[in-house]
Amino acid sequence: MQTKKNIQNNPPRKIITIDAENKSLGRVAVEVAVLLRGKNKPDYVPYKDVGDTVVVINIDKMKFTGNKLENKNYFHYTGYLGNLKKKTLKEFLIKRGPKEVLRVAVMGMLQKNKLRAKQIKRLRFQ
Repeated sequence: MQTKKNIQNNPPRKIITIDAENKSLGRVAVEVAVLLRGKNKPDYVPYKDVGDTVVVINIDKMKFTGNKLENKNYFHYTGYLGNLKKKTLKEFLIKRGPKEVLRVAVMGMLQKNKLRAKQIKRLRFQ
């Protein structure tokens, strides 16, 4: 028995380029999260993956306002008792780079379900 391919499983996706130069981390992350989820499209529903592919350029020139480099913290739990690790944004930037900082910010803005893994794979950097 043959089955027809459902067109809605593979919606047509555009490649959208965002320039992060002189934009703050939060502003870029919100813009990326909206495009990955597809909230800018008229046929958006929360349970479907209809977002586009997003390419972020000039990520090294992204700005951090205020005292975020010293005051913003990232936490990581190792799995052992009492081992909650803490890094500031400055340490996180040195160790992982600005790509990972933006990826973590966008991950926090996407839905915490199975769609998030599919959506975050469409985030690219140049």
